[in-house]
Amino acid sequence: MDTEKIMREQVLALLNGGNAHMNFSQALTGFPIEYINRKAVNFSYTFWHLLEHMRIVQWDILEFIRNPAHVSPDYPSGYWPPEEEEAQEPQWQQTIAQFRADLEAVQNLVADPSTDFFAPIPHARDYTVFREILLVADHNAYHLGEIVTLRQAMAISPADKW
Repeated sequence: MDTEKIMREQVLALLNGGNAHMNFSQALTGFPIEYINRKAVNFSYTFWHLLEHMRIVQWDILEFIRNPAHVSPDYPSGYWPPEEEEAQEPQWQQTIAQFRADLEAVQNLVADPSTDFFAPIPHARDYTVFREILLVADHNAYHLGEIVTLRQAMAISPADKW
């Protein structure tokens, strides 16, 4: 049994979603563009803020893995757009496209047999690629669940999905 191959396949499945939760595309299916800047009651952020946050965090982790000179944004302000900032449809689409491109780059790292999951990251000896990839998967799943729940609460979920 090739346990490394199986592990890579399982991590890719986790990143892709669709096992225990929706994937990114399913969570956004039929999303009404007029809601991208709406906030649910008692929430300080919009759907676009949430997607942009996901994009920034995923990008930051990816760059942390592959670029020794990468400097992460300030926490927490650098990981969220300003509360008053709104997006137009092109910015919404750009956020989605960049999130997908970075997710594909993370998936390529996982699929690449030369990626040593368990060796310390050379410029961050207390961290491994495996830890960082699990962090991406966990963070994405958490916030995708939040998007789905908010869509349900705001009655903007496609009837055929839930």
